[in-house]
Amino acid sequence: MDGSNQSLVSEFLLLGLAHSQNLQVLLFIIFLMLYLIILSGNITVMFLIITDQNLHSPMYFFLANLSFVDMWLSSITTPKMITDFLKEPKIISFAGCMCQVFFDHCVGAVEMVLLVVMAYDRYVAICKPLHYFTIMNLKRCTGLVLTSWTIAFIHAMSQLLAVVQLPLCGHMEIDSFFCDIPLIIKLACMDYHDLDIYMNADCGAVVVTCFILLLISYTYILITVRQSSKSGASKALSTCTAHITVVMIFFVPCIFIYVWPLNITWLDKFLAVFYTVFAPLLNPAIYTLRNKEMKNAVKKFKNYFRNHKENT
Repeated sequence: MDGSNQSLVSEFLLLGLAHSQNLQVLLFIIFLMLYLIILSGNITVMFLIITDQNLHSPMYFFLANLSFVDMWLSSITTPKMITDFLKEPKIISFAGCMCQVFFDHCVGAVEMVLLVVMAYDRYVAICKPLHYFTIMNLKRCTGLVLTSWTIAFIHAMSQLLAVVQLPLCGHMEIDSFFCDIPLIIKLACMDYHDLDIYMNADCGAVVVTCFILLLISYTYILITVRQSSKSGASKALSTCTAHITVVMIFFVPCIFIYVWPLNITWLDKFLAVFYTVFAPLLNPAIYTLRNKEMKNAVKKFKNYFRNHKENT
């Protein structure tokens, strides 16, 4: 076996999103602005939910957790990508690369399971409204969030352990803006076909299972909504439409990267940007713009801030 194993690999070269210097400067400005919006948007959602008594319900408890997860999902890769736009060469250490692998899969899996939990919450609220607060008590809500993190940790560790001891050969170039498992596997000094299948199956166990559970939940919800009153159905459909939009934005790119890879470099980069940047960016907007209670909380906060400013 010609080459070096992982113990001799100290760093990787990231090829990034673009090669043109002018384009990289433009992308630096765009993604820096997007990242600041992601942080401010998700922090605002968490702040409103924590401070507004009207938002102290299971649905908003899960939404606050989703905003927290979105903020960290973007922070795993985006700051490194932004700084790399102004650097040549774009180097990442072996330890940094493995950290990206672990946290990308851990936080990404948390979001998937959390979206299932949120769908279950909506199912209970719409299909079993009289028992909602009995079923979705604080203890159960906290347990569901902790379960999400536990499942995600196990999944991420299984991915990391399979990659961290992989024998690597040749030029340590990764044609992306962050360390992604399918690209690291291609650097292996071995036939990586079986490992590729294992990775797809492992990711598929999380992604496809969550996606199927989501489809089942929303199918039950939609069936129940059709049989309910028009006013209740309208509110339920509005809430579920927001959830389904978030699900499609997040799950579709993950499916085509990790479960059913297309192996088209530019498309893989686009999909990776979509679920690490645009999904965390759009989630706060989708939930606040389509949610009457969140919009009321924003208005109350604006009025409080305006009154406080006038008094001082």
